[in-house]
This record gives sequence, structure tokens and C-alpha cells, in this order.
Amino acid sequence: MSRFRLRREHAPLAALVALAAALRIPGLGYGLPFSLLNPDEQSIVPRAWEIVHGGGLDPAWYDYPSLLFYVLAPFQALADEPSYGAARAVAAVFGIGGVAAAWWLGRSAYGALAGLAAGAAVAVAGVHVAYSHMAVTDVLLTLLVTVGLALLVHGRLEWAAAAAGLAASAKYPGILVAVPIAAVGWGQWRRLGIAALAAAAAFALTSPFVLVHPGRAWDDVSRVQRLAREGWLGFEGDGPAPVAFFHRLWESLGPALVVALLGVALAARALVLNQHKLARSRLDPSLSSGRSAVPKEKVLIQHKVLAARADLALVGFGLVYFAYLATLGAHFDRYVLPLLPVLGALAGRSRRLAVATLVLLLVPLVWSIGDVRGLTRTDTRAVAARWLDANVPANATVAVDPSLAPVDAATVIRLELPGPGRPEDPRRDLARLRALGVDYLVLNGLVADRVLAAASRYPGAAALYLTAPRAAELVLDVEPGAGRRGPWVRVYRL
Repeated sequence: MSRFRLRREHAPLAALVALAAALRIPGLGYGLPFSLLNPDEQSIVPRAWEIVHGGGLDPAWYDYPSLLFYVLAPFQALADEPSYGAARAVAAVFGIGGVAAAWWLGRSAYGALAGLAAGAAVAVAGVHVAYSHMAVTDVLLTLLVTVGLALLVHGRLEWAAAAAGLAASAKYPGILVAVPIAAVGWGQWRRLGIAALAAAAAFALTSPFVLVHPGRAWDDVSRVQRLAREGWLGFEGDGPAPVAFFHRLWESLGPALVVALLGVALAARALVLNQHKLARSRLDPSLSSGRSAVPKEKVLIQHKVLAARADLALVGFGLVYFAYLATLGAHFDRYVLPLLPVLGALAGRSRRLAVATLVLLLVPLVWSIGDVRGLTRTDTRAVAARWLDANVPANATVAVDPSLAPVDAATVIRLELPGPGRPEDPRRDLARLRALGVDYLVLNGLVADRVLAAASRYPGAAALYLTAPRAAELVLDVEPGAGRRGPWVRVYRL
């Protein structure tokens, strides 16, 4: 009977894992052998490959900490060159694991239905599905943040802090999990001291060279944060950061976001009313532990204490993380990933909210199915790369936009990406390119469309996209459609 009950309790988890896999495994080979899904793959995967091919343990690059490099490295050992396919397979495992972790978080916080809501929200959220196909840091960060919060809901401060250290080792903002840990453990100074040591040890063991080279690491981190604050190409018309990130959340969760925000409001209200339950949990170890092996008369009290602690942990992390996002001028969709399991759990805080959430999640499920279907098509940039390889002479000089496949030519001039606060690349001029001896110019819509949408800010770059069709010979025009996905790509002969 107990075995049957165990199977019944875990049947929703099995269904969520199956759904997560169905949305994350197809399309892993998109654009290969070129890395076209995310430019960060080109910064991460080769460094992971070098670790197991004589490059040593120090990535010598600290824009990101080192945990992901070390996790990916063993899967690169048998590859003769960096394997983006193997790295993406690991990312998909993290994505599927993140769905299971969200189920655990929701179930631990508010019960079985909340676990189903949280797991389903992460399983179908478009941004989580998309980045589970990419060998980048964000899905691993989200997985570790979720695990840390689940441990915190159970009162495991020290283990939660270790998970926070690992989250920071995946991506520096993961350390923000320390804020709800401090809030939940306030007054338990000895445990918080041990927790701080656990977090520091977890980070030091998995990103040791960030500490060995603090000056270089600080320079890299400062540069990345400065760029994030100043903004990025394509976000000029987004408006204030909070509005932009609410829009990113809507793109991921659809109308289920409304229910999640209602859950946030209810949890915040409960926090105000239930401070005494949190205080009691700090004084009574049997309540703080989160274990069921307590006297029967304490079971109801324990459930209330767990709910109050969950409210503090989830709302606390959600607020501090969103406050961090509000400081950024670059509104990348991946930045909202750590909020998805939190919002999913809060969307299942009560039975009615959970049922409404599960119904409304059908909308992002349809969106994600469409996105994954697109990943089974051929990228326009891969088509252009093959044409260039077959038609451009080996001694040619080629100027290329960012976000394109590598070009095999004697000389390749890589045009700089325009962006807020950056000087415009003077080479984005046809006369200058001709003076440099450029034979071919390769442009793409992923950059051009965003530049032209903010042409007054980038007049030089916009002029190149406007004048090239009139003043250069178009020799290739690859458009999306007919089994192709991606931006338009045009090749001009100068």
C-alpha cells in the first residue's frame, strides 16, 4: 500500500519530466556544427574543451565563474574539437532537472498541487525551454537557485547556503539566494555563520581561480555589469527595466503570470500576518527542521510554519532578484529564469490558484511547441555559411556582422556590435571597407533590424544597412521560410 502511495505521489513528477524532455531534446542539434543559438556558447564550450585537452584548470576568463566549465569539461574529453552538441545535451539535462527541482520546491512549500503548478510552469515556460537547448550558464543557475530555496523551505540553512554558493559559481547573481537565507535564519547566528562558510566553500571549490586572480576577475565582472547596466542593442525602446522584465515574464508564462502575481500578493499579505509563526519556528527546532517525525499535535502547527517560511523565502528572493533586474539596461529574457520556479510555486499557493495556473499554462505550452518545431529547421546563417565556403575565393577579404557562422577566408574583418555607450565602429562604411580591400560584406537581420529600429542612436551603422543595397552588388539573399529559420542574411560583393 505504501509503495502504491509512493508511486501515486510521484506520478506527477514523472509526467512533468516526460513533458520537459519532450520540449528540450528535439532541436538540440540546431545550426550545428555552427554555434548559432547563443554567442555565449562560443565563450564557454571551447574553454571547457581546453580544460581536458592540456589547457589547465584555469579558464583565464572571469565574465562568468567556472562551475559550468568544469561540469562540461568531462563531456568534451573524447572530442577532437569543442563539441557543442555534447554541451547542449548537458544543458538539456539541467533543464529537465530544473523542472524536477521546481516540483520539489512547490511541493515542499505549499503541497502537491503547488508542486505540479511550479513544475509545469518551468516545463512549458518559453525562455526555459529555449535556454535548455543552449550550453550557457542560465539554466544551471536556475536549477541551483531552485534547489537552494527548496532546502531553505525545509529549514536546512547550511545546505541551502551551499547551494547558493554553487549558484553563484554558475553565475554571480546566484549569491542573491543568501538574502532569503539570512531572513529565514535571522537570530540563529551560529547556523548562519556555518551557512556563510558553506557558501564560501562551495564557491571556492568550484570557481577557485576567481579567488586566485581577484584583480582580473573584478575587472571582468565590472565590465560585464557595466554593459548590463548601460543596456544592449535592441532594448532601446523597452522603457523602464521593471516594465521590460514583466514583459519578458509574460512572454514565458503568458496569462499564468497574472495568477502568479496574485499568489505573490497573498504570500506577502500572509507574511505580515504570520510573523509569530516564523518566530516560533526559530525557537523550536522540531518545527524548523521540516521533518514529519514530530508529535501529532504539532503537525498542523508545522504545516503553518512551513508555509510562513516558504512565503518569506520565495517572496524574499523574488523581491531582491527583481530589484537587481531593475538596475539593468540590458533586458535579456534569460535574466528572468530564476524567477520562474518561484512564481510557479506561488501560483500554486492555494488549490484554486493551482487549478487556474495549470489551465492557463496551456497557452505557453502551445508557444513552446511552436518554438521547438522551429529548432528542427535549418538556420539561414548555416545556409549562408555553406554558400560562402563554396563560392568565396580562399584569398578573399570578408567583412561580417556579429551573430554569423564563422567564415573561412584569408582575412575576416569582424564588425563591432553597436550598443548604448559604445563608440560606433568606423569600419561600418562602404568607402572605408573598400579602402581596406574588402571583397565581400555579410550582413544579417538579427543586427540590422535592431539597428534600424534605433537608427537615430546608431547613424553610422544604420547608414551601412541602408546604402549597401544601393551601392554594392547583392550576390546572396537568404530569407527565413521554406524550411529555414533565423534572420535574413545578405552577401554583397564590393
